[in-house]
Amino acid sequence: MATLILPGEWIKNWEKSGKHEFVQLCKDLTEKTDHGSEVRDIQAALYELCWQVVQGNLKLDLATCVLGEMMELRDDMPSILADVFSILDLETSALEEKIKREHYTSLVGACLFFLPEVILKERLDPETLESLGLIKQAHQFNQKIVKIKTKLFYKQQKFNLLREENEGYAKLITELGQDLSGSITSHLVLESIKSLIGCFNLDPNRVLDIILEVYESRSDQDEFFLSLIKSYMCEPLTLCHILGFKFKFYQEPNEETPKSLYHIAAALLHHNLIELEDLYVHLMPVDATIVEEHKRDITEAKQIARKLVMVVLPSEKSEDKDKEKEKEEEKNDKPPDNQKLGLLEALLRIGDWHHAQSIMDQMPSFYATSHKAIALALCQLVHLTVDPLYRRSGLPKGAKGRVIHPLRNKRAPRPAENFEDLRRDTFSMMCYLGPHLSHDAILFAKIVRLGKGFMKEYQSENRPDAREKMETLLSCFLCIADQVLLPSLSLMECNACMSEEVWGLFKLFPYQHRYRLYGQWKNETYTSHPLLVKVKATTVERAKYIMKRLTKENVKQSGRQIGKLSHSNPTILFDYMLSQIQWYDNLIVPVVDSLKYLTSLNYDVLAYCIIEALANPEKEKMKHDDTTISSWLQSLASLCGAVFRKYPIELAGLLQYVTNQLKAGKSFDLLILKEVVQKMAGIEITDEMTSEQLEAMTGGEQLKAEGGYFGQIRNTKKSSQRLKDALLDHELALPLCLLMAQQRNGVVFLESGEKHLKLVGHLYDQCHDTLVQFGGFLASNLSTEDYIKRVPSIDILCNKFHTPHDAAFFLSRPMYAHQILSKYDELKKAEKGNRQQQKVHKYVAACETVMTPVHEAVMSLHPARVWDDIRPQFYATFWSLTMYDLAVPHSAYDREVNKLKVQIKAIEDNSEIPMNKKKKEKERCTALQEKLQEEEKKQLEHVQRVLHRLKLEKDNWLLAKSTKNETITKFLQLCLFPRCIFSSIDAVYCARFVELVHQQKTPNFCTLLCYDRVFSAIIYTVASCTENESHRYGRFLCCMLETVTRWHSDRAIYEKECVNYPGFLTIFRATGFDGGNKADQLDYENFRHVVHKWHYMLTKASVHCLETGDYTHIRNILIVLTKILPCYPKVLNLGQALECRVHKICLEEKDKRPDLYALAMGYSGRLKSHKAHMVPENEFHHKEQPPRSATPASLQNGPGSTGKPVSGTSKTDEGTSEDGDRGKDKAQGTTKPVNKANSAAAKVTTSNGNGALNSTKAVKERDDKEKSGKEKKEKKEKTAGSTPETKAESRREKLRDERPGKEERPAREGKEKTPKADREKVKAEEKSSKDDKAKAGNGEPAEPSRERDTTKESKSKEKGERSTVTATIKSPIPRSESAESERDHKRRKLDSHSSPSHSSSVKDNSNEPKDSTSKHHANYNSVSRSKSRERETEKKESDSTQGRSKEKKEEKERKERKRDHLINEREPSLESKRRKDENGTNSSKNSKSESPSCDSPLSTEKEKTKRSKSSSKEKTDSVKPERTSSGGKKESRHDKEKSEKKEKRDSSGKEEKKHHKSSDKHR
Repeated sequence: MATLILPGEWIKNWEKSGKHEFVQLCKDLTEKTDHGSEVRDIQAALYELCWQVVQGNLKLDLATCVLGEMMELRDDMPSILADVFSILDLETSALEEKIKREHYTSLVGACLFFLPEVILKERLDPETLESLGLIKQAHQFNQKIVKIKTKLFYKQQKFNLLREENEGYAKLITELGQDLSGSITSHLVLESIKSLIGCFNLDPNRVLDIILEVYESRSDQDEFFLSLIKSYMCEPLTLCHILGFKFKFYQEPNEETPKSLYHIAAALLHHNLIELEDLYVHLMPVDATIVEEHKRDITEAKQIARKLVMVVLPSEKSEDKDKEKEKEEEKNDKPPDNQKLGLLEALLRIGDWHHAQSIMDQMPSFYATSHKAIALALCQLVHLTVDPLYRRSGLPKGAKGRVIHPLRNKRAPRPAENFEDLRRDTFSMMCYLGPHLSHDAILFAKIVRLGKGFMKEYQSENRPDAREKMETLLSCFLCIADQVLLPSLSLMECNACMSEEVWGLFKLFPYQHRYRLYGQWKNETYTSHPLLVKVKATTVERAKYIMKRLTKENVKQSGRQIGKLSHSNPTILFDYMLSQIQWYDNLIVPVVDSLKYLTSLNYDVLAYCIIEALANPEKEKMKHDDTTISSWLQSLASLCGAVFRKYPIELAGLLQYVTNQLKAGKSFDLLILKEVVQKMAGIEITDEMTSEQLEAMTGGEQLKAEGGYFGQIRNTKKSSQRLKDALLDHELALPLCLLMAQQRNGVVFLESGEKHLKLVGHLYDQCHDTLVQFGGFLASNLSTEDYIKRVPSIDILCNKFHTPHDAAFFLSRPMYAHQILSKYDELKKAEKGNRQQQKVHKYVAACETVMTPVHEAVMSLHPARVWDDIRPQFYATFWSLTMYDLAVPHSAYDREVNKLKVQIKAIEDNSEIPMNKKKKEKERCTALQEKLQEEEKKQLEHVQRVLHRLKLEKDNWLLAKSTKNETITKFLQLCLFPRCIFSSIDAVYCARFVELVHQQKTPNFCTLLCYDRVFSAIIYTVASCTENESHRYGRFLCCMLETVTRWHSDRAIYEKECVNYPGFLTIFRATGFDGGNKADQLDYENFRHVVHKWHYMLTKASVHCLETGDYTHIRNILIVLTKILPCYPKVLNLGQALECRVHKICLEEKDKRPDLYALAMGYSGRLKSHKAHMVPENEFHHKEQPPRSATPASLQNGPGSTGKPVSGTSKTDEGTSEDGDRGKDKAQGTTKPVNKANSAAAKVTTSNGNGALNSTKAVKERDDKEKSGKEKKEKKEKTAGSTPETKAESRREKLRDERPGKEERPAREGKEKTPKADREKVKAEEKSSKDDKAKAGNGEPAEPSRERDTTKESKSKEKGERSTVTATIKSPIPRSESAESERDHKRRKLDSHSSPSHSSSVKDNSNEPKDSTSKHHANYNSVSRSKSRERETEKKESDSTQGRSKEKKEEKERKERKRDHLINEREPSLESKRRKDENGTNSSKNSKSESPSCDSPLSTEKEKTKRSKSSSKEKTDSVKPERTSSGGKKESRHDKEKSEKKEKRDSSGKEEKKHHKSSDKHR
């Protein structure tokens, strides 16, 4: 109430102006018509005036006069004034100041003349009335009031019901039950009722009760009875009490509340005759009971779900099921006596949504609608609201639709005329309905169709103002889908039609919205309601039952069961199926076949479930060993490929998932993309291709499809189109390519972290392979316009997107081909000329037009100095061409055409095939054949054009600004190596391109140097490869070796393809004394030397890698060796060295690293089968031995010096020396030019042949001597008897024949007056020649001794074994460090690591029986002791040359004393040991270079334990080769050594005779 405060001026000047102002104010207030507010304002004004009198500010008489005047303004003014006095009475009685109370009493007393007493007695306190004299005593007055109230409100008139006049009630019932169809109105009936009440003295409340009873029985007469009750009723609460009493009557046990009572209660509520809050308290049960019941239902549902998951015995299971069925039947038979739900149903039936919503809000979610009657009532109400809109926007064409009769109730929710009206009531009704829309499938379909109608409008709406409303409506429809449609679908039993209807709506949503809905459905919906909890458990149980019985044989039956189950609960079913597939990958095929009965919605849900399974954060994507990808991920990837290919499932979600994973730096999931592309597009990536497949891959698309892949994946047209559309529609093609290209290095440098190296390599390979596969798919499936539009230029790819160069060119290559062809076609159309020459010129012009911008773009990819050696044109040409451009695979085309011809013949011969099918098949094969032939012709023309273009370009490819060495380095570094490991076809391409550049006679390109660099330094490249890159690198080396082998095989081929080619031009320093340079071609024999050197380098690198023990080195070199097996090894001794090392790997890795063991065993087996194709070294390249007086080795500057003694066909020489090793080391240093004008290859090769040619006479003389010596040996072997004496004599003669040849060398070298530096090189040369002889010991030289031994009857086998074991155990005698220079020491050290024949013989020999090895101890000791003695003697020589002869004499005497002592002790067994020793030393001399860096740990141990048991003969024999190999460092030392050797030889000859005699006597 607004408070009016009278201004102080009015009171002060009351008589002058104040009174007039106050009266005017009151008049204004009474004239105001403000719906009751004017009364409050008048009360406030009068209150202010009276308060001024109570305060004493205004005289009493002045105020009374004014108040009297006020009484005339309104009729109710006395009542208003009495209210004011009532307020003041309360206020003044509480005040302590009595004067104010007196002022108040005086004021009221003065006003009595115009205020009625009755009003004052109603309003004022009894004490105030007593003081005013209106009553006598206040106490008596109070008692009188109490009595009157009791009589009024608490005393009832006692009607005697038995003596009541029943006629009144009978007439009342008759009046209410009469026919109401005529002109009888409620008003007339009410008058009659009033008459009956008055006449028969009826109780009004009982009359009201009877009216309600009759209304209940005639509930169809709502309008009449409601108007009657409204007219009759005075107090709503009274009606509510009577209704409540009726409901209470039915709350007794076994009582059921009639529906008619619910109806009249709902009608009274609906017409606001009673309040819901007043009636609700009379209804049972209370809300707390309902909440408890709901919780109990959820708990029971969860227990049932738990029981279904638990393993229960069959008997218990059946009992539990019977009990549950009984409980369910009881529940269904006896409906819950819930009066609140009954009232709710009645409210819904009459359309009172407002009150119904209020009741549902009091209960738990979906509790009310879980009762079918209520759900159906609500569904009926929704039908009514959506019917007009459905007929306009949702009804399919041609359908009539069921007629819905509207409610007669005008207060029911209004029907929706447009989509905006749905927000008024319909959406909220649907949300209260929730999963129980499943009770009304027709309404379900209507809502879905309305959604489809809305989505059409939404997609066509472009106005900004309407767009906001549409967005709001879209979110509403998504909520309905989430909370109502999908949960309801779960409760429908296998309704495939509803599933398809839902898909009709869902497919209009973007996949992000759909997947969000599926996620809610799968993870949250099933926990919201007890029914859904049970449904989930039942579905899982059923899924288990089906999956246990699913096999390839019963796919059809199981597939139908899966389809039936999936219509309602696909998320639960697929979740279980995927969990099984992750464990058992053999389920993939039957599961994929069984999915053919799914609906479109189910396929989409399956895609979501797969993505969710892939993204499961709880699952590790690596196995526990951290070296391989988990099998569950591999299984899911395989499933993805199979499912997405076979069924029409949208791919966008899966592709986006892979893209997001790549963005996050995770490359595991590329496995999925790889499988999907392989299965859907038929493009597979494997490094295990056969040569036929690889050849087919260099042809056109048709040839690739027919002969390029392992599995002939047919009918990929539709699936590849779907994949292409998904990539283009969502703009994922280029992002995926770029992310994969960037992720390759990310795998190594960012993602690897703590991961195992093996896993990192696997992930790198997977990323790279998927990139190649995906790029191939885009190139072959995207149209030219699409491809060019999406792939940016090469400089943007590399500089902006940081794509590696090889990947960038891989992506750009198809674009260049497309552009060149389109430009070529354009030029052909512009000028019509059919001549071949004109076509070629146009093609070259088209290439120039397209590639010129590329040449400019590639300039930014590398520093400017790079282009000093190779031109951008050459660089771009190399990277832009493919094998398709270089050669036509005629044999592959012929092979596929012949296959088709055979197929046609088989079809013709097969009489079982029907004629029409036969005809179709023949037509298909013939069409394919014609396509292949046309494609071959087209490729042939294309290759000819490309070769002509290259011929024109080649002169400008390479500049001569720096050395050829630098040019080749740049070519290898920027072109060859990056591309040869990119893919298998690229590996072949690189080898063929090098050959092509050579054949084109490209200026400044040194073919020889290129090949040398490729073969000489493979250790580092092999070590840095992943597993798949090793396969490609091996293939590249194999192709390079094929070319080299072809040239090596035939002089005619070599002279045709290499001689007079600039690539084989060599510039070398001459061996003569002119010291000048001259240019020359490498001749055929020298080329064969070079090829042998390359084979040796490959062997050396392979052995080094095998002996590192490192997993990557061993794995990669075994892969490379397996790939190059057709062309390497060709030389027998190199093959034996490899075989030995690989056998060692097999033994070592058998129990440690099974994958290496498998690789080694595989290679070992293939190597053995390939052994038949190997040749001795002298057949591989012609070897000539230089005479000792020839030009010293220091003047020959080639690394592969081969002019060494050859002993007929009985020795297989290695043909390499330490100088050769040093030459290799030089060749490996790729960044250092060997000489200003000399290429590395020329240095490698030409000196070998030259040195040999200058010494032919000496070679012939030496050969004659060797032949004569050989004949003598053979004669002696033939004539020798079987007695030991004759055999011993033949051996002594053989030794005497061999010694002079050996002594000639130091004698000649001592006489030559050569410089000191030259002598050091002579020493190294001699050592290498001795090594060559020794290496041949594992070959033919062992055979004569074996043949000789086989004549013995009893010990032939044992002796043969001993001799071979001794030969392998023998190790070279290391030189003294003080006796060689530091450089020689380093070189020897290097050879010990990288020599191809590092011995593993100790390991191999350990497999011999123990008894045989124990017999060999003496032999081992003699070798070891000879080594130690030699070291001692060499140290003494270096200390003092003057005292050397004296020390030697003392040492010789000491040896003789020891020998005599040993002869006496060990005479019986000496003969056999001596024979064995002779065989052993013989073979050890020949086999020393086979294992130039072998250390025998066994022999060093024996040296310590049995030093005193050696014989002087063994010592001298073992010292002899060392003397000849190490050579003298000064001339004086040379002379002394010669004299000492003569003395030793004489003494050893005498001693040997003594040995024979004593042993003969003993025998």
